[in-house]
Amino acid sequence: FRAGVPFHYGFLSYFDEAENAFVSAYRKYREKENFDVFIEYIASPKLDGKTLVIVDPMLATGSSMELSYRALLTKGNPAKIHIASVIASRQAIEYVERAFPAETTLWAGTVDDEINSHSYIVPGLGDAGDLAYGVKE
Repeated sequence: FRAGVPFHYGFLSYFDEAENAFVSAYRKYREKENFDVFIEYIASPKLDGKTLVIVDPMLATGSSMELSYRALLTKGNPAKIHIASVIASRQAIEYVERAFPAETTLWAGTVDDEINSHSYIVPGLGDAGDLAYGVKE
């Protein structure tokens, strides 16, 4: 998601010699409150035996994170997986614990208890992509 790009750059300022991978994921709404997540593009070095850090500022349900992870597995099997988020919902944490390998480390700045019918974290931040780049038309 475009929302993850500023967070990614923040990580790059610290891990300045790390290789980069990008997964293009987006929500396609079927109805006002129902959507599917699609993966269109993956750019990644080989991941076999490496430490993979997947960053997303808002971890609402965990399903987009899992789809991105599954897409990245086409590039190899990492030795260690870290997931980093500014805000995670309790539901997403439970989902990640079920969907990812047991030794995955999840880092979250804070945990909110609720997501709304649009799958946004409540209270959360709102749409992180819109906050970073403006509202999509």
